[in-house]
Parts: sequence; C-alpha cells; structure tokens
Amino acid sequence: MKITLIQGDITQIKVDAIVNAANSSLLGGGGVDGAIHRAGGPAILEECRRIRDRQGRCATGEAVITTAGKLPAKYVIHTVGPVWNKGNDEEKRLLRNAYINSLLLAVKHGVETIAFPNISTGVYHFPKPIAAEIAVAAVKEFLAQDNRITNLVFVCHEKENYDIYSELLSRN
Repeated sequence: MKITLIQGDITQIKVDAIVNAANSSLLGGGGVDGAIHRAGGPAILEECRRIRDRQGRCATGEAVITTAGKLPAKYVIHTVGPVWNKGNDEEKRLLRNAYINSLLLAVKHGVETIAFPNISTGVYHFPKPIAAEIAVAAVKEFLAQDNRITNLVFVCHEKENYDIYSELLSRN
C-alpha cells in the first residue's frame, strides 16, 4: 500500500477511480465537482441523474459511484463532505465518513488505485489543516485494515493544501 501526494488536476490522474467532492444534488457545481463533470462529459451527469431518480439526494458523508466518462479513470466516486459551520465533532465525523465510505465503495467495485481531492476545503470552508488531519487519519486507518487498495493519491489543486499534506505525511 502506497500513499502518494501530488499537486495538480485530479481530472488528469490515471487511477481506477477518482473521488469527487460533490454536492448533495449530484448534478455538478463549482470547484473540483464542476471540473470533473466538465472533463468527464455528459455520461457522468446522466448516471448521477439516474442515481438521484432512484435514491434522491446523496447524504453528507455518503458516496455513490458512476462511470468516469472521458476521464482517464474507470470510475468517479461522488462523496458529499460537510459544510464547516461550528467545527463540532459531527462535522468532523461526517468528513471522516466521506473518506471511509468512498474507500468502501471503491473496494466493492475492485478499485486498486484511487485519487482524492481535498474534500470540503473549498466553498464548504472546512479549515484545511483540520480537514487534512481527518483525511490522512481516515485513509491510514482504512488501509491498515484492508490491503485491496494498492495506491492512494491525494491530489491537491493548490500549493497551500499540498504543503499541509506534505507535512502530515512526512511525520510517519
């Protein structure tokens, strides 16, 4: 099992699955969500609509899987991170769940390589250092108990998150 850190564009990463920091509507939005939908093409949105028709909105901390359309990945795992409001334990638990549920869904679909963005740190205003600590702890805990994911990539769009993750991952 390997954890890799890169600064770049998650839509260009060649892995089995990329994770999308989606909103509960699953219909695209800004940030990484909009970039994934634009780069992947209409097939992703079509599958998201079918999921919504079947189950309704995607709850915070939960995840669903679709095709990756034109992306170099096979799948997109859409997960809804929490909006930072009070910084309470529930918000932290929901962010952890977004990572864990994405990994559970990945393993269920035979994914061996996966890339994560920095969930909830954009328009959802989760403080980047706290979000990074939760992300790193959650994936390390999962990967220690399940070795089917062989490479996990944290993809940081900007340098600030890259530096935070770099520091965290260098500690152990």
